[in-house]
Amino acid sequence: MTPAAETVLRVEHVDKRYVRRAETVHAVRDVSFALEPSGITVVSGPSGSGKTTLLNLVIGWEEPDAGRIVGRPEGEGWRSLAVVPQSLGLLHHLTMEENITLAERVERVRFPHLRLMDELGIAHLGARFPDETSLGEQQRVAIARALVVGPRLLVLDEPTSHQDDASADRIVAALLAAAAAGSMVLVATHDSRVTSVATQLLSILDGRVVPGPPTGRR
Repeated sequence: MTPAAETVLRVEHVDKRYVRRAETVHAVRDVSFALEPSGITVVSGPSGSGKTTLLNLVIGWEEPDAGRIVGRPEGEGWRSLAVVPQSLGLLHHLTMEENITLAERVERVRFPHLRLMDELGIAHLGARFPDETSLGEQQRVAIARALVVGPRLLVLDEPTSHQDDASADRIVAALLAAAAAGSMVLVATHDSRVTSVATQLLSILDGRVVPGPPTGRR
């Protein structure tokens, strides 16, 4: 089913350049695509190809030099936009469960975080602090924190980079569930475990994006 036009986020002919001393780096070149509710869009390409820059433009952390992005979910809360960057952004003075339930305190709404922690295999880590856990466990906690609010737009940068196959499968299942619940999901990764479920696959090289055929489920 095609969602109503107003629910679609559109990236229209976006360009982004950086000037580094005497060099100009063209990080994103004339990129256009759309994100729809209940879809998983995967941006795939080698390191340095422009994936992270493109994600930063979509979520508004950077502004394009040309083109525009329209239809970004309105509102400042995590239910509008939830992001899992490569740096994860966990607060190290909070326990793992407190990091996840931070969204509850910000939004003043209770979410089913215990079920999600169990599904991601981190239920036993609730009382630990980030420094007492592995990087893979921290990554899944950051993903749980983003997923638990049911965001309209969910953006993840290399979400399985520190995961074994079993844990990656848990993350993929959680992303599919988020999409099924109506989220627009945008993922930057070269991991075939994630690209295999994409409803839209965009290959990026030297800042240029070429749409690929849908490879996953709707």
